[in-house]
Amino acid sequence: MTLANMQLLPLAQQLSQAKSWDEFTRTIMLAGKELPAMPEHLRRDANSVEGCESPVWLALLHFESSESGERAGLTTEFVAYSPSKVIRGVLAVLLEKANSLEQQERANFDFGAYLNECQLQRYMSESRGNGIKSVVHQLKEL
Repeated sequence: MTLANMQLLPLAQQLSQAKSWDEFTRTIMLAGKELPAMPEHLRRDANSVEGCESPVWLALLHFESSESGERAGLTTEFVAYSPSKVIRGVLAVLLEKANSLEQQERANFDFGAYLNECQLQRYMSESRGNGIKSVVHQLKEL
C-alpha cells in the first residue's frame, strides 16, 4: 500500500482532528449525513452485513457512465445504510475511501490502519468494532 492510498480523505480528516469524545461523536454523525441514500429496494437480506450490532446493508452498484467527449464505461460505486446515526457516519468514512480505490487496491487496502489514522478505532466499542470488521470484509469481497 502506498502512502498516497493511506492519505485521509475529507471525512476521515475531520474525524482525525476531533479533540474529545463529544466532538468526535458530533463529527461522525455529521459524516453520516454525507452518506448518499441507499435505495429502499437494496435494503434486503442479500445485501445485509452479518455480525453488526445495528442492521447494515451494503451493495456494489454497476452502471454505465459517460463523460462528455469520452467513451462510456462501466462504473462501480458502493452504497450502504444503517438506521444508526453513528454507523452511518462510519459507513460514510469507509465508502468515501472504498469508492476512491480500484478493486485490486481495495482488496489489498488496510482499512483497519485507515480507521486508526482517523481515530475511529479509539472511539468504537468492541461490538461496533466487530461489526465494522464485517463491513470491511464485505468491501473487500464485493
